[in-house]
Amino acid sequence: MKVLVATQKPFAAVAVKGIREILEAAGHEVVLLEKYAEQSDLEKAAADADAMIIRSDKVTPEVIAAAPRLKTVVRAGAGYDNVDLDAATAKGIVVMNTPGQNANAVAELAIAMMIYMARTQFTPATGSEIQGKTLGIQAFGNVGRLVGAKAKALGMKVKAIDPFLPAQKIAEGGAEPAKDLDDLYATGDYVSIHIPATPQTIHSIGYDLLMKMPKGATLINTARKEVIDEAGLEKALEERPDLKYAADVAPDNLAALQEKFGLRVFATPKKMGAQTSEANINAGLAAARQIVAFFESGDKRFQVNK
Repeated sequence: MKVLVATQKPFAAVAVKGIREILEAAGHEVVLLEKYAEQSDLEKAAADADAMIIRSDKVTPEVIAAAPRLKTVVRAGAGYDNVDLDAATAKGIVVMNTPGQNANAVAELAIAMMIYMARTQFTPATGSEIQGKTLGIQAFGNVGRLVGAKAKALGMKVKAIDPFLPAQKIAEGGAEPAKDLDDLYATGDYVSIHIPATPQTIHSIGYDLLMKMPKGATLINTARKEVIDEAGLEKALEERPDLKYAADVAPDNLAALQEKFGLRVFATPKKMGAQTSEANINAGLAAARQIVAFFESGDKRFQVNK
């Protein structure tokens, strides 16, 4: 089978080497498409691919239409909203992610962003400590649990909510279960978001929730920018000069927010939650192993378009 590794942001060289070794040892051909300039380049490269490994690359209906042999797409990472699941499902293509492989990298970044904002972005201004503060975690999956464990090690009180987990499971994971979303935001000196961008979550976090947060609170978003109602965020920051926002994916209105609110708003220059050498390698190798298992035994355990 021909496996296309399509990455505008390439894997580390050691990851590419490992991916190639795993796939070639199983008898597959590996083709690299790195740092490509146009979406049409991906469409052309996919024309004879049986499988694809991607990172943040967009697998659109056009890409899928151009790839008649394509049987599976593996997103090296947790999020998969860059793949058109409906178009893939219509063609019988199995889409998988690699959950947990980037989790520690994202969790460390979330903690780092809390400290960065608490210390006023490392300017000489007087900051605050996160010890003794309450952290609310929205979604208690692989990343959320790691954030909670690291926060507790730093002396924070941790609360969490997850629509897919009963309160008992959250408690077993080391966090106090929040009564509901309002409770999470109303009691969180920091709230860390780890939800996917779905029709149910897009623009779900905005003015009403932010206005419930305690004085001096900070919202940390290492998930997706689409889950934030940016107009509501701007309004809340305007009415509450004590609130802060930090994100690993810049909101569309970042320039306006920074001009208005200065050091109360921060966004990384590009999404960097998974940008560690360890996460880069882990996700890439996991994707390669999943493709091998898919073709050898039909393993679809990480399928996301069921």
